[in-house]
Amino acid sequence: MPDVPETSRIQLAVYALALCAIVWLGARYLGREPVGSGAPAAGAQGTRSGDAIQVRGADTGPVTIHVAGAVRHPGVYRLRAGSRVQEAVRSAGGATSRADLDGLNLAGKVEDGRQIVVPRRAPGGSAATVAPASAAGSPSVPAAPVDLNQATLEVLDTLDGVGPATARKILAYREEHGGFGSVEELGEVSGIGEKRLAALRERVRV
Repeated sequence: MPDVPETSRIQLAVYALALCAIVWLGARYLGREPVGSGAPAAGAQGTRSGDAIQVRGADTGPVTIHVAGAVRHPGVYRLRAGSRVQEAVRSAGGATSRADLDGLNLAGKVEDGRQIVVPRRAPGGSAATVAPASAAGSPSVPAAPVDLNQATLEVLDTLDGVGPATARKILAYREEHGGFGSVEELGEVSGIGEKRLAALRERVRV
C-alpha cells in the first residue's frame, strides 16, 4: 500500500473535524425550539390584552340615569359606567340645602336606566321616610303623613281618594318639576280638585 503523503493526512483530519462540527451544529439547530413556537404565548398575551381592553371599554361606556329630588337641576344625565351616586348628584348641579344626603348611598354605583332620588329633609330635621310594605307585599296604610317627594306609587295609592291613575299623575308631576315645593302644589296635579286636596292636606307633607 503506497504511503499517504503527510499533507493529505492533515487535510483528511481537517475534513473529518469539519464534518463533525457540521453534524454537531446541525444536531443543536434541530434540537432548538422553533422560532414560531413562541407565537401561541404571544397570542395568549394578546388575548388577555384584548380582554382587558374590552373590560375597560365596559367600565367607561355611557349609562343614562334620571336624577330627581333635592338637586338643583333634576333631569336625565349620561355618565360613564362605574360612576358613583355622588357623581350623579354632582352632574345634576349638586344637592340643595334641603337635601338629606345621609339617606342616600353616595358610594353606590349607578346603573343604566335607573332613577336616583335625593331625599329631602323633613321639617323636623329627620330624614323623610316611606311607609314599609306589609307581609303580603303591599304597602301598609301610612301611620304618618306621606312625603310627596319620596312616596312610591304603591304608597300614594293607599291615600284616600288616590287611585293608581292619580298616583301615576302625582309621580309624573314630581319628576317633571323636580319635586313638590308645598302641599298646596298637589292641587296642580290633574284629577286632584279642591275637595280632594282638602282631604289630603293632613295625610301628606313635603
